[in-house]
Amino acid sequence: MRTLLLLRLRRDRLQVPLWVVGTTLLAAAAVGGVTASFTTEADRHGLLAAVMANPVILLFRGLPSGSGEAQVAVFLILPFLSMLVGMMSVFLAVRHTRTDEEQGRAELVAATPAARILPLAATTLHGLLVTTVIGVGIALAFITLGYPVAGSLIAGLAVASVGLCFLGVGLLSAQLMRTSRGANSLAVWLLVAAYLTAGLGNALGTPSDDLTRLESSPLTWLSPIGWAENTRAYADDVAWPALLGIALGALLASAAFLVQSTRDLGEGIVPQRHGRASASRMLGSPIGLAWRLSRGAAWGWATGGLIAGVLATSLTSAMNELARIDSVQQLLEAMSQQNDIEQSMVVVFYLIVGVLASCAAVQTVCRARQEEAHGTAEPVLAGAVDRTRWLASHLVVAAAAAALTLAAAIAGSALGGLRGGADLVADAVIAGVGQALAAAVILALTAVVFVVAPRATIVFGWMLVLVALLIGLFGPLFSLPEWATRLSPFAQAPVPGPDGIDVNGGWWLLAITVLGAAAALWLMRRRELHPAS
Repeated sequence: MRTLLLLRLRRDRLQVPLWVVGTTLLAAAAVGGVTASFTTEADRHGLLAAVMANPVILLFRGLPSGSGEAQVAVFLILPFLSMLVGMMSVFLAVRHTRTDEEQGRAELVAATPAARILPLAATTLHGLLVTTVIGVGIALAFITLGYPVAGSLIAGLAVASVGLCFLGVGLLSAQLMRTSRGANSLAVWLLVAAYLTAGLGNALGTPSDDLTRLESSPLTWLSPIGWAENTRAYADDVAWPALLGIALGALLASAAFLVQSTRDLGEGIVPQRHGRASASRMLGSPIGLAWRLSRGAAWGWATGGLIAGVLATSLTSAMNELARIDSVQQLLEAMSQQNDIEQSMVVVFYLIVGVLASCAAVQTVCRARQEEAHGTAEPVLAGAVDRTRWLASHLVVAAAAAALTLAAAIAGSALGGLRGGADLVADAVIAGVGQALAAAVILALTAVVFVVAPRATIVFGWMLVLVALLIGLFGPLFSLPEWATRLSPFAQAPVPGPDGIDVNGGWWLLAITVLGAAAALWLMRRRELHPAS
């Protein structure tokens, strides 16, 4: 057990510290952001009153528990911290279980006295330790910055409970699905469903008379993230809702051990779908093959883009309420560089769409890396397809996946505009085109890393999206200087302005995209294949 645990810690010596430090810094930055953006009790009370008047906003935030500075900070940041720790736990669980089976490492370990159960136990302990460290880090960050100790410990426990719950989800998904891609997809969609269930449950909740506290509806109690929010750090400070998440994680992990002991190595409980008797003509080209491998994920990201696009133009009344709060208006203007509050919200929502488009692109490049690592790229390259054409096909499909996400968002904005925001549809189109450039930069940089340092592709691609998101979306909230915010391609993208299109750093984004894509394709000509080690 000790040897297997140390092996996992060594393999994760880069990923885990990045997750731990990044999540802790995000929690600490939220404190400074609330202090700078909502300086008075009146500002915070006005924010919560506007939220209560427009429950749709609660889909993207937490559960209001009061207008104190610490309470507002938890309201704004707890769902995002929970999502980050949940994703980390899922990826960790799948990487050290199903991925090891795919790459043959699990079979080698199973041939030793460790057998098949100890690796799963080591992965569970590994996830437990990492999640605990993150929870403690978040609590210490809040305590160090002057928040009450009891509430800080509850906040750390709440976030850790979500991580432990989805550690169990990831472990069980890895037993059910036959591939790591399927296991990750199942677990992440369950995480997204938990996030939306908690948000919808809050939106259907009952506000207090003074509009500073919300009692969530029963729907919220169907979500582990909803349980974490109902700990109400810095207000009620109750721990038992978080214990529900920990208990569910333990139950799911126990189920994973049970399934592991009965199934064949390399197989899953969910049966593999049978393929067609004959391949379609589309699979006769590398682009067709790349699209076939990535189309499911592409449609998933496009669905997210559609939802964000609808919200971008349909929340006009909510934005008018928020515009009455000076601090909120200043924050939105800082995030979007616009003076018009409705136009500002379109820009902010399309920043989120740009992130979704970038995720679609990065996942396609990561798929190319997986094909290389698993050895399935070799039969393709052994034929008439050279390395450059093979990579180019994946880049084209990645760009198409990003474009599909943006097109779905624009279509959603057109639908949302039918309810009173028709004049914002043109702004949505401009913002969508601008975010296409931002997603293209992320794609190009990930492609360069895929060629130069292939084993770092997956980690670098997702961390690049995460860092760009945090800087671009949360930079103004955390009072980062403008030059730092501008480091994010999402913040540099062209946006609609009062006098037309504000190009911002659009030409720089275009130049980086062209140079990055050209460099990746040129360097790919002589690069050797790098299978998983």
